[in-house]
Amino acid sequence: MVLFVLFEHASGYALFKSIAAEEIGAELDEVQDAVQDLAKFGKVLKLQAFQPFKTGANALENMTSISEGLLHDDLENFLEANVPRGKKSSKATVGVADARLGAAIQEKLVNCTVTAMGVVPELLRGIRLHFHKLVAGLEGSAAAKAQLGLGHSYSRAKVKFNVHRIDNMIIQSIALLDQLDKDINTFSMRMKEWYSYHFPELVKIVGDNQTYARVLLCIPSRKELTDEKVDELEEILSDSDKVKAILEAGRTSMGMDINPLDLINIQHFAKRVVSLVEYRKSLQDYLHKKMTSVAPNLSTLIGDQVGARLISHAGSLTNLAKYPASTVQILGAEKALFRALKTRGNTPKYGLIYHSSFIGRASAKNKGRISRYLANKCSIASRIDCFAEMQSAVFGEKLREQVEERLDFYETGKTPRKNIDVMKEAAAAVAAADVEPVEADVVKKKKGKKRKRAAAAEEEEEQTETTETEGKETAVETGDEVDAAKKKKKKKRESVGAVEEEVKSAKKKKKKKRESAVVVEEEEEILSPPKSAKKKKKRKSASAAED
Repeated sequence: MVLFVLFEHASGYALFKSIAAEEIGAELDEVQDAVQDLAKFGKVLKLQAFQPFKTGANALENMTSISEGLLHDDLENFLEANVPRGKKSSKATVGVADARLGAAIQEKLVNCTVTAMGVVPELLRGIRLHFHKLVAGLEGSAAAKAQLGLGHSYSRAKVKFNVHRIDNMIIQSIALLDQLDKDINTFSMRMKEWYSYHFPELVKIVGDNQTYARVLLCIPSRKELTDEKVDELEEILSDSDKVKAILEAGRTSMGMDINPLDLINIQHFAKRVVSLVEYRKSLQDYLHKKMTSVAPNLSTLIGDQVGARLISHAGSLTNLAKYPASTVQILGAEKALFRALKTRGNTPKYGLIYHSSFIGRASAKNKGRISRYLANKCSIASRIDCFAEMQSAVFGEKLREQVEERLDFYETGKTPRKNIDVMKEAAAAVAAADVEPVEADVVKKKKGKKRKRAAAAEEEEEQTETTETEGKETAVETGDEVDAAKKKKKKKRESVGAVEEEVKSAKKKKKKKRESAVVVEEEEEILSPPKSAKKKKKRKSASAAED
């Protein structure tokens, strides 16, 4: 059995033939030692064939097929031309690095066996190390450049794979939004604790983090709380009662005096908190725009943040579209699900979709029902967003109306509309939106085109008149033919009916004969004694004669 080793390089395909494959397999440790030395490794393998790639695009196409475990036509032709065909007892063995590619090669090439085990990984390691020296005319610098160029093009192709559905930006922005929320809360706690040494009463009056930071910047010290600051505080708080409470608390505060240097640091920190809050608002607007462009129906149905969290948890919009509604319902509650399965308890009713306003509006007994219904609609919306050619939020609005109707049904008992009727309305609305610009263009056309259309319509009318007259003539002819054919069919049916009646009468006669024959046989059996009795009488008469 001859062992051939296939090696895929950025410059082309190479096929190596091993010398004494059985000895190599028996002495695997020696092969591992010989890999580092080119002189020893050259005695183990020799180059059978080498086929370079024609262009960079051809190399990228071949390597993409190999990475997916598919057999490219170039590789198939290369192996068929260079792997010898032997009998069953002397089949050639081809060693490959990927088992999936080996299975694809085995399906196409029946006259050889494919393996990725045993000594093959060690031989491939040596080939990879000494490849530019084993192939004549290939320099090390050229091989490195080919690898670098192919690696860049392959990575670029993978990044551009989902160019029209850029949900990666949504995943990153929702992760950053959650991180900003945590950071703002942590920084606000630190800022309040730090400033409370000087003005502890302010925390109870102003609860919002951003508002607290802006008030701190307006009145860094209690000594600066004068009537001149009232207008600025009213602009920040929009509440005159709170402003009065701050003024009174500043006069009777129990806080200690603070060093100006410490106060400067607190102000810098408060500015940073305010800037983070403003950046969070801009990031939320960015997320709304991305969700509107990538998943408009899902964002319309369940909201920007909840929809983005679903996409982020699933990994992509495509993965979310592939999930069934039952998986979408408990997405984000995996720990609770497996804990319930382990302890044989109640499984969770909702995961990330709990943050939707619909579940909050439902009563306690209907939360599970509305979460299941909402997950069903989210699954439909994500599939429309992922696989629809044209983006539109019409389906999301209709699905949201359905969820609202279902909430009313749980509360008042009013029957909601059927899903098929709502989807038909949405499809009609999308189709009407597509037709509108076409109709506007038709109105703007010139009069010359209208004249041409009128002339074409007159010609069509003349053609239809001629075809109608011809049709009438042919109809008369075909009517006579149809009547004659009907008469022939009637005659055939009558003749067939007569034959069937004759067959039936013959069958009845045969049946009567069989019944009469059976009766006669029964009578004969009754009248005639059995044969055994006759034989006994004959024996008795014979014995009496002898006596």
